[in-house]
Amino acid sequence: MIIFLKKIGLFLLDFIEAIVSALVLFVVLYLFLFQPHQVNGNSMLPTFENNEYLLTNKITYRFNEPKRGDIVIFKAPHNKKFDYIKRIIALPKEKISLKGGKIFINNARLDESNYLTESTYTKGSHFLPEGGELVVPEGQYFVAGDNRPHSSDSREWGYISMKNIIGKAWLRYWPPSKFGLIPTMD
Repeated sequence: MIIFLKKIGLFLLDFIEAIVSALVLFVVLYLFLFQPHQVNGNSMLPTFENNEYLLTNKITYRFNEPKRGDIVIFKAPHNKKFDYIKRIIALPKEKISLKGGKIFINNARLDESNYLTESTYTKGSHFLPEGGELVVPEGQYFVAGDNRPHSSDSREWGYISMKNIIGKAWLRYWPPSKFGLIPTMD
């Protein structure tokens, strides 16, 4: 009977140790490396659909600067309780302008053919109107949704600060039929 109780005790100890180890690993991964996010809304169609789930890579931007084309998750400009997902369009110190429904960076038309159709018309708004021109300040980024007619983005509310970027969209894990790494636009 004593041997049986020792075996049960060792089993319970191993079980508790495994649970604690898994919890510690989860907390470390969640706090420092990856964070799950749900896509809410249609501002990133066709790249992402409403209710898809992504893992956000939180460590990339500790070692590298964001690049144009990166899809980032960041604190909403007007309510930090919410996270937004958008694509980086213009980098610090770049001049961005909007002419004829197309975006120009440093007077050259931005090639967005990897994620927009040629017929996509990018309408201006309060912050960047049609014919407007801005220079992105240091430490700031200009972002836009891929579904330009239905996206609230930098055209409306301005730049996002590097300090508000949570991370880079890294992996889509739901729905399972779309499981995979999110391609970069290098």
